[in-house]
Amino acid sequence: MRFGIMAMQLGALIPSKLSPAELPAYVANFDHAGLARDLHGRGFDPIELGGDLVLFMPHTFAPPAIERLAALKAETGLTYTVHLPLWSSEPSTLLDPVRRGSVQATVDCIRATLPLDPEVYVFHATGALAAEFYRMRLPELARQVILRQFQARAQASLAAILAETGLPSRKLAIETIEFPFELTVELAEALDLSFCLDTGHVLSGFSGPLDLFDALELLLPRLAEIHLHDSPRWTPGTDIVYGKDHQTLGLGDLDLGRLLDRLAEAQYGGPLVLELTVPEAVASLEVIRRVRPHLL
Repeated sequence: MRFGIMAMQLGALIPSKLSPAELPAYVANFDHAGLARDLHGRGFDPIELGGDLVLFMPHTFAPPAIERLAALKAETGLTYTVHLPLWSSEPSTLLDPVRRGSVQATVDCIRATLPLDPEVYVFHATGALAAEFYRMRLPELARQVILRQFQARAQASLAAILAETGLPSRKLAIETIEFPFELTVELAEALDLSFCLDTGHVLSGFSGPLDLFDALELLLPRLAEIHLHDSPRWTPGTDIVYGKDHQTLGLGDLDLGRLLDRLAEAQYGGPLVLELTVPEAVASLEVIRRVRPHLL
């Protein structure tokens, strides 16, 4: 199995040893390919490039930076996936000018990275606004009506993204995030999309009262990527606690051995991206090595 890591590493993007006076020059000259090379050298492949980096370092997705990333891929055989922008993005909002802007930001990121031929593009089909209504204490009928409206706008945005980029629909994987699982499944089926199963999100209850292995069975035919991290298991009827996901493997309730065995049995060949810091990801690889050494 191929275990990757996210490139959005705060310690590399803003090293603590820098003084405030040194930071602007560091940010302006940040070497995206250099970070990918370092992560690959630590044994991770693929590298998941974070589209949100354009907020603070727009040059990291400019043509010269993409050329250096492509050269690194040609030199080492490294592969990439791309997590499309989610900060400030609201592809499911009912406010159409904002929705169109979110579509454009997503399209721009896809077009910029097409020369890298990423294995898959991971996308949050709904944003923070939809999650806020999902959490809100509402009569159940009102909740369903409102969430269906977010789902319809998300479907329109996804269709526009595919039309404007020419991206094959299965190259776009929608993630299990803070939105009802069944509505996310309907989106993928309507547009023939792939899935990114986020283990910590499901364990934390973000997608509803859902067993992780039930979700896995439903998603397997369309599964293109896994975001692998640990979390305590949410208990229905209790409040969802945010920030307890994205833990090192072995620190939560994820049945890692069972998960890896089922993926091996299903001959899953896609990436498992550790959405963790480098030290946490390295520690997680050691857990995998103890639990299922033959898979590394």
